[in-house]
Amino acid sequence: MARVESSDSGVYEYHPTQSGNQSEAMNTGRHRMKVMVLGATGLTGGMVVEKLLEQAEISTVIAPVRRPMVVENPKLEQRFMDFDAMEAAPDAFQVDVLICCLGTTLKKAGSREAFRKVDHDYALKAAQMARNAGARALILMSAIGASSQSPVFYNRVKGELEDNVRALKFPYLAIYHPSLLLGQRKEARTAEALGVAVMPVANRALIGPLRKYRAIEAEAVASAMVNELETISGITSGGAVVRVWEYDDILTMGNRR
Repeated sequence: MARVESSDSGVYEYHPTQSGNQSEAMNTGRHRMKVMVLGATGLTGGMVVEKLLEQAEISTVIAPVRRPMVVENPKLEQRFMDFDAMEAAPDAFQVDVLICCLGTTLKKAGSREAFRKVDHDYALKAAQMARNAGARALILMSAIGASSQSPVFYNRVKGELEDNVRALKFPYLAIYHPSLLLGQRKEARTAEALGVAVMPVANRALIGPLRKYRAIEAEAVASAMVNELETISGITSGGAVVRVWEYDDILTMGNRR
């Protein structure tokens, strides 16, 4: 079972155990939801959008984009947006759930400052706007090893974002801690391509407490995020719920349907 930690603040922390089993603290149910996907043109975000569009309980999928998506669906609302001026489109953030898969690389960003702007500042601003507009839940793609105290810049930025979105007190917050994501990307990432090549062998060596470092298919992560909406749709808790999912938990959640 997932470990539950409670505090006087009313925040309930869910952390994965090695078994990957889950414990439900909220009632589940069906509700036609409006969902925003940040990072919809990326590997995982694109898969999340496609899977959401297949769900009868989803009424609208809002995708803030800077370039058009090839997907066409009456439930998909593409919002062309200047991410430096999100405040200009407050109505776009009037959603039930925000799923954030936004992320870049240091190489693509070109500098640490530019990387932080995408992976921290844009993601946090979107979360703040969604929360202020009444969003009930945030599903956040972070990374294994994320910690605001990490000496590794990438992990530290991810950890700082986690700390800041926790402070927003969403009624439901799910933080995903995948390791290397496997899948066919539109753009080449040399370092990741090398990792993908060796991971089939490396994964078999990562056992016991090291299993959380196994590479995982982006499709499995996308499936887990979409399946998690079943839990979010029945939120009745008076406090805030925080769940932190790692490798085994993500696989389990992804296979729920």
